Amino acid sequence: MSVDWSPLQAELARWRAQGLELPIWWRDDDAIAPTEALDTLAVLSEAVGVPVHLAVIPKDATDQLARDIAECFVPVVHGWAHVSHTPDGVKNAEFGDGRPAHTALEDAMQGIERLKSLFGPRLAPMFVPPWNRIAPEVVAGLADVGFDAVSTYNPRKSVLAAPGVAQINTHIDPIFWRGHRGLVDPEILVSQTVTLLQDRRSGITDAQEPLGYLTHHLVHDADIWEFSRQFLLEICDGPVRLYRHDGKGIS
Repeated sequence: MSVDWSPLQAELARWRAQGLELPIWWRDDDAIAPTEALDTLAVLSEAVGVPVHLAVIPKDATDQLARDIAECFVPVVHGWAHVSHTPDGVKNAEFGDGRPAHTALEDAMQGIERLKSLFGPRLAPMFVPPWNRIAPEVVAGLADVGFDAVSTYNPRKSVLAAPGVAQINTHIDPIFWRGHRGLVDPEILVSQTVTLLQDRRSGITDAQEPLGYLTHHLVHDADIWEFSRQFLLEICDGPVRLYRHDGKGIS
């Protein structure tokens, strides 16, 4: 795969020239059990030197996943069952508006307790709502059930989503979900990334929020794997700092 990385390289050069540092992180969703795709993800993570925050679906997570999980993975909580509770015609959400907040928070608590029993201290107390959608009333109660961070999509509006709960989002998704579900045109992805960095550099968005790359290992084709490899190597060639959520502070 041939990708023109020169626009990204030029923007990263501007960051370096201005003495700026870009925090970055990687999140991958929908893990349940060991698979060949998960092995590929681990190999890629090791090759590019970037840890993966692995969003695990608690209800269906297997003991084998916990036993075999690679060191490059940071397990986080991906909802409870990854089941939508919205009516027909409304975008999918497990923790969205229209569902009683106390019921949703019970599921969130059940999720973190289930994954604590599997992963122990390796589990990071970050909540990743399926489909990146969560009602404000649910966010407000996350700290009470054991979480210190929430992760959705797009640049954050503030450092804290709620008292004691950091907002640490993802921003770049290589999958064309509304179309062929393969790789988004690489030129578009590079342009989107450059725009994200320009917005940070100019103060439009929060430059301290870790820039998040979002993947879904179970549905990757060869092009998505290869783009991800190249992208992570290119971004890491810039003035970056790797972010790893360990529950010890607010970024």
